[in-house]
Amino acid sequence: MAVITTKAIVLSSLKYSDTSLIVKCYTEEEGLKSYIIKGVLKAKKGGIKAAYFQPLTQLNLVANHSTKSALHTLKEVQILNPYKTIFRDIVKQSVVLFLSEVLSNSIQEEEKNTDFYNYLEAGLMWLDAHDKISNFHLLFLLNASRFLGFYPDTSEIERSGFDLLNGSFSEATGNRNIISGNELFQFKKLLGINFDSIDSVPFSKKERQLVLQIIIRYFELHLDGFRKPKSLQILETVFN
Repeated sequence: MAVITTKAIVLSSLKYSDTSLIVKCYTEEEGLKSYIIKGVLKAKKGGIKAAYFQPLTQLNLVANHSTKSALHTLKEVQILNPYKTIFRDIVKQSVVLFLSEVLSNSIQEEEKNTDFYNYLEAGLMWLDAHDKISNFHLLFLLNASRFLGFYPDTSEIERSGFDLLNGSFSEATGNRNIISGNELFQFKKLLGINFDSIDSVPFSKKERQLVLQIIIRYFELHLDGFRKPKSLQILETVFN
């Protein structure tokens, strides 16, 4: 048993018995970790609160990491970088719910990746601070693929197709995993940009949905066991 102090981002929480939660977090120091928090759903003053474990909340943890169990325990929890707008704004709440589900499905590494952690932290702080966020989730996920190991190879970007399975541009366009034409045109709008320029990318509602479907398909092809997010429908409704 080691006592670890680390920053962490909540990916999911699941009710366990009447009073407890199992919470999955992406930690700065040790990658993916799951914690059992006993009695947290009982009404009591002080101590660790269930409200700390909303999707993509940023935390400071002091935790007991066991070498014998996949479930660890928490000694102390504090909210780090408290959000000013995310949990008050129905659109941002829907985006965060969706992104937490995708990340929970995508991140499988139990090892430290400081660059990925910093990317997630900075992206969430950007979301909290800005109002025009209708394209945010598209860029957030596409750029996350860099840290997950399958960001598009743009070295031959002028070619007429993009092979979702190989993650590279191609002249072949007859394969079901190759996008071309309007699909490719919309997808390419996201390549090589940062969050500060996302608002200037022109997408209609229909185009935004199209690009999101392409990104989900891209994730499905590259991640074993990736499931289509249940919250996808909520997100599409919010942006309609």
